[in-house]
Amino acid sequence: MRNIILSVLGILLIIGSFLFARYLINNKTKPKPVAAKIVKTVFTDTILNTTVPIVIPANGSLVAKRRVELYSEVQGVFKSGNKLFKPGQEYSQGETLIRIDASEYYASVQSSKSNLYNSIAAIMPDLKLDFPEVFQKWQTYLNGFDLNKTTPKLPEMSSEKENYFITGRGIVSSYYTVKNLEQRLVKYNIRAPFSGILTEALATEGSLIRSGQKLGEFIDPSVYEMEVALSKTYASLLKVGEKVALNNLENTETFTGVVSRVNGSIDATTQTITAFIEVKNDNLKEGMYLEANLNAKEESNAIEIDRGLLLESKQIYILRDSILDVLDVNPVYFSETKVILKNVPNGTVILSKPVPGAYAGMLVKPFEDKKENSAISSDVKSNKTE
Repeated sequence: MRNIILSVLGILLIIGSFLFARYLINNKTKPKPVAAKIVKTVFTDTILNTTVPIVIPANGSLVAKRRVELYSEVQGVFKSGNKLFKPGQEYSQGETLIRIDASEYYASVQSSKSNLYNSIAAIMPDLKLDFPEVFQKWQTYLNGFDLNKTTPKLPEMSSEKENYFITGRGIVSSYYTVKNLEQRLVKYNIRAPFSGILTEALATEGSLIRSGQKLGEFIDPSVYEMEVALSKTYASLLKVGEKVALNNLENTETFTGVVSRVNGSIDATTQTITAFIEVKNDNLKEGMYLEANLNAKEESNAIEIDRGLLLESKQIYILRDSILDVLDVNPVYFSETKVILKNVPNGTVILSKPVPGAYAGMLVKPFEDKKENSAISSDVKSNKTE
């Protein structure tokens, strides 16, 4: 009897549990999920077409416009002068840069001059007898002949007989031999062709200088040139005399240069054209690396935006009633970070910063500056108070 009662109670418990569970399942309510509506805040800008200058960036190092590489054409010992032949030494125009010992060569020049003088003196009796009309001019020439000065020019021949007579005595050939020696004697002293500074010295006082040996470099530090290579696209836009803005790599100093020369040919390998920018400034040094911005032309009725805002399909995102849309544009110039566009109507609201995952039809909200809103509200309140 006890077992029967326990069995009946177990069956009733199972049936009751089943019914209770079914009741709970039937009365369970599932809340419907609500899709979160996300509206991105975007930065915008209102378009106003203006005249945009096309600036071509370029860079290069400075080189002195006037520079001389010093070479020796004679041989001898380097003599010390008033100034040390060292890099950084300044010289005025005409001042002696290098003095090479020419005592031995000077003696041979004086010997040749003396021989010329003796040759002319030897024919003076014959001239007095055979050519009395030209005797006086040759006598005057001898009187003015000074061995310590440059050999004066021979008197001009007034007749063929005089010419044959003088030439036959070997005087003309002796004269040009002396002049040749004198020209070479001048090369023992190298003078500064202009006022400047010595940037390289490859010889020292007392050393033996050989013919053809490089002695150093001399530059004019007042004027420099920078060579830049530009795309052939801008060959027709570059003009001589165009002003150029220059700055150093740290952007701490700015300079103003002028396009002095433009190469007439295009490099076949790189398809670039070379332009030379002349710049003057006391703070400049040869070898300085500068960046240049050349004003190639001006594009009217255009705008300039970041390159990241231009799509591959030559379109940009615009804002119409808080919804993104696309607009076809005409890019006319690309720089490293900017692009110049045309065919964008005035008053068009565009994105000023890229939006990740943007697409046409996307709902967005323009960013509003809280400071501006507070200023506007304060103005409104003040007007109401008044």
